[in-house]
Amino acid sequence: MKAAVATRAAVYALLACGWALAAWALAGSVVPDDLSLPRVNVDATFGGDLVSRAERYERFLYVDWALAQIAALATLWVYAKRGTRFIRESAAGPIGTGMFLGMVGLAIVWLTQLPFSVAALWWDRRHGVSELGYFEAIFGGWLALGGTFVAVCVALLVVMALARWLGSWWWIPGAGVFAAIAALLIFVSPYLTEGLEPVKDRRLQQTYERYEQAQGVDDIPLRIEKVSGDTSQANAYAFGMGPSSRIVLWDTLLDGRFSNREVDVVLAHELAHHSSNHIPEAIGWFALFALPGAFVLMLATRRRGGMGEPAAVPLALLVSAVFSLVVLPAQNLVSRGMEAEADWKALQTTRDPAAARGLFEEFATTSLGDPSPPTWAYLLLQTHPTLAQRVAMTDAWQARRRSRALSP
Repeated sequence: MKAAVATRAAVYALLACGWALAAWALAGSVVPDDLSLPRVNVDATFGGDLVSRAERYERFLYVDWALAQIAALATLWVYAKRGTRFIRESAAGPIGTGMFLGMVGLAIVWLTQLPFSVAALWWDRRHGVSELGYFEAIFGGWLALGGTFVAVCVALLVVMALARWLGSWWWIPGAGVFAAIAALLIFVSPYLTEGLEPVKDRRLQQTYERYEQAQGVDDIPLRIEKVSGDTSQANAYAFGMGPSSRIVLWDTLLDGRFSNREVDVVLAHELAHHSSNHIPEAIGWFALFALPGAFVLMLATRRRGGMGEPAAVPLALLVSAVFSLVVLPAQNLVSRGMEAEADWKALQTTRDPAAARGLFEEFATTSLGDPSPPTWAYLLLQTHPTLAQRVAMTDAWQARRRSRALSP
């Protein structure tokens, strides 16, 4: 007995050390450690009227988000208590029944979230941020929803099989399974995304190719996504990895509200995600968060026979939701670090802080984003630095460059 306890403690200590080393390796950044961001006068920079409108707009969405989380957790709590009743109606075997319970739980949560999604869309439409129809918003994302269901079913299949084979040690390879599924979804997502068109603007394509050379990457397709019929917001994103790597600009970035130089900053920023290997790093961070998450899942489901038993699945859904909410500030911290690095690399590539500053100021107008949100919202919801912080970085970059030019 004592030997088993000692062995278990040694394994936990080894895993903790490995986790800390991996986190340290992933945490590096090109942003200088000694960079000091100047204070930004938000009202003077973005305009007092705009800031007030953005605060009112975001306040409703904050409440809507909070109520949605409460509804989801309450629903999963009830399902964890009563969901095992479905076991008697299933003849699919333990693993098949567990997958069935997982699908039922997700479907119930999806239904409870619909009112909050509709409320958020109503608010966006009222403020001219979105023109998406309610029917399309509710029923237009079946492919993504189906992908989520498939991913959860595959995860349950593998985890339950591991738990029935390895007992309480399933959580170690199980975390790797979660990371592998996430990596697969990221890899295939560009091939499943429809409506991405090649760039027709010769200047834009030439600038993009020049930035590819500057950042040491090549042959990453640049695509345009037409969203102007659904929203006035402007956005861009990098996704995929390896041969599936893509960069996508929304066509709302090219409708004349943003100057060519400002769009160039967006190109450099999105390229930085690929040249800095942010997507593989994100998968690495996902694996690091998945390890303690799987451990907590193992501990929480022991009284129901462990993850090898279908009766544990409803409880596992609740525990997973609570764990995801608890670690959300840490995940957002990681994401903000990557976005700050991409901003810095975009400044290094374009050497145009004025255009970067103009871009971030225009984002506040087009998206009605609060330039300086409340601390709790910053921690729980902000995957990017605030617009005020991004403006401050452009000022800090410019000041740093001037000081180096003046130094003997």
